[in-house]
Amino acid sequence: MTVLPIHNHGLNASRLIFGCMGLGGGWSRDPVQAEHVKQAHEAVETALGSGINMFDHADIYAYGKAETVFGQVLQEKPELREKMIIQSKLGIRFPDEVRGIPARYDFSKAYILESVDGILSRLGIDYLDILLLHRPDALMDAREVGEAFHQLKAAGKVRYFGVSNMSAGQIRLLQAHCSEKLVINQLELSLHKIGWLETGIHVNQDAAKNNIFPEGTLEYCQLENIQLQAWGSLAKGLYSGASLENASESVKNTAQRVKRLAEEKQASPEAIVLAWLMKHPAAIQPVIGTTAPSRIRACAEAENIVLSRDEWYSLYVSSRGVGLP
Repeated sequence: MTVLPIHNHGLNASRLIFGCMGLGGGWSRDPVQAEHVKQAHEAVETALGSGINMFDHADIYAYGKAETVFGQVLQEKPELREKMIIQSKLGIRFPDEVRGIPARYDFSKAYILESVDGILSRLGIDYLDILLLHRPDALMDAREVGEAFHQLKAAGKVRYFGVSNMSAGQIRLLQAHCSEKLVINQLELSLHKIGWLETGIHVNQDAAKNNIFPEGTLEYCQLENIQLQAWGSLAKGLYSGASLENASESVKNTAQRVKRLAEEKQASPEAIVLAWLMKHPAAIQPVIGTTAPSRIRACAEAENIVLSRDEWYSLYVSSRGVGLP
């Protein structure tokens, strides 16, 4: 069994994370309906029944309705709370069209504290297991963030802290001013989004200039015992059933390889795609975003899949579309 870095911080988290962005009826201002609560019950209980005990939220998902509907599930079945590790993210603010203010990021102390209160209220819980900063705020004052984190910890509102979409340098700066250890960095990592691998492969190569993944971030997180989580881990189903009508040849070829491996191992394509991520020695924790019970169960099969080095590299090279340098 893989030991996740997060386990070393006292959090007995599952290998997979259930991403809650699809709950709450979607990105509209319409109120939560009974059918949305029913969908949430089915998804949550399927995830728990499949061995997934970690749930990922953000205060903006479905304009807050994802947390609201999840909170209704917990209100109706309060016994589920103790079976879960719940994390949420904050820092993205929607546009204020009345005042002509665009979408922006906000890590000010006041906004962090206010946002956590809103998250707890919508979820109907007393504390978050983990709080993540959603996307880097260009105006971030690391000292102010550190003060907010310390206040939230002291008040018992948040147990652990982390970040999302941050580089090693950004995490290092933030950690220098936070008394609380940062335990998570959530990034877009998948068989399709492979910049995190290319950064290492392209050391001393001209191709490195086209890669935007921040160099050293993967290694820094491993060295500092920071859990890497992968959002977009299934690449929107690109290799597990999504339409490939306008896809590139490399995507089509990779989808065929995934299909063949799934047939050989008597597993779902989703399990192959996730197992590919999970084989990496960084002990990546994939976040799955589907709400369909059958697909949640298909994803959970990934823990039973072992890819050989040759199989892993065959998928990686296929996704690249060209051979390794």
